[in-house]
Amino acid sequence: MAGALAATGAFLLWGVLPIYWKFLPMVGPLEIIAHRVVWSLAFLFIVLKLRGRMGQFRAALVDPRQLALYALSGGLLAMNWLTYIHAVQIDQIVEASLGYFLVPLCNVALGLLVLRERLRPLQWTAVALAAAGVLVQLTQVGRLPWIALVLAATFAFYGLLRKRGPLGPLTGLGVETALLTPIAVGYLVWRGVEGSGALGSVGALEHTLLLACGIVTAVPLLWFATAARALSMASLGLFQYLAPSVQLLIGVAIYGEPFGGARAASFALIWAGLALYSADAFRAGRRGSA
Repeated sequence: MAGALAATGAFLLWGVLPIYWKFLPMVGPLEIIAHRVVWSLAFLFIVLKLRGRMGQFRAALVDPRQLALYALSGGLLAMNWLTYIHAVQIDQIVEASLGYFLVPLCNVALGLLVLRERLRPLQWTAVALAAAGVLVQLTQVGRLPWIALVLAATFAFYGLLRKRGPLGPLTGLGVETALLTPIAVGYLVWRGVEGSGALGSVGALEHTLLLACGIVTAVPLLWFATAARALSMASLGLFQYLAPSVQLLIGVAIYGEPFGGARAASFALIWAGLALYSADAFRAGRRGSA
């Protein structure tokens, strides 16, 4: 029960985050990411200390191999965040949700291309349906959904690197954030010296939202880590559709983003692929536990 509640909380919070970023239209995506990194590290320091992980955290910071791995994964995470916030600010929440719907199918494709895994027939069909969905957007909507593709690719590659990394979710996130922090601090200092930074020039609400970026970033990740320990991968995989579903509803129902026939057809193909992927994962999980 605790695992299901943690998963629901994590994915629901990720789902409603577009509303949070919509309250910061006067702050550029790069500056938001910089604040997100700095205040996340401050929050994570407290959590690492409380959970007794500071020794592991410090050891990772002096290991060249771990530093290289987590610098790369941190860069992918920052690119994902930047693209997502940019999408929200230019009224492309629906396309951003498409990207996160594509992530599981990108994971399957990476398994084939990078890990040399053999795909099962239903997995092949699921990937083909997702590719058809993207093709519909290209031919009918008239453009390649680059936001969705960047979000899906960066998060899928990020997941692959984290899977190969030796650190747990909390410590790994702490190392990634620590490696990004000097760049983030330098950017914020430069903006402040230039006189174009948000701090000191926006209202009380915006200041509060910027300073709370660390909590908003770290809390769902910690809930996700709790859920990952308590639930099977098949069960966790079903929960992950909650976030893009909420994002899609927010984009269409609250912010009035278009969702015409061509885009609906594209989503329908990708959802069909996800249904096959979920059915295949569930069947494989049952066979593995038999």
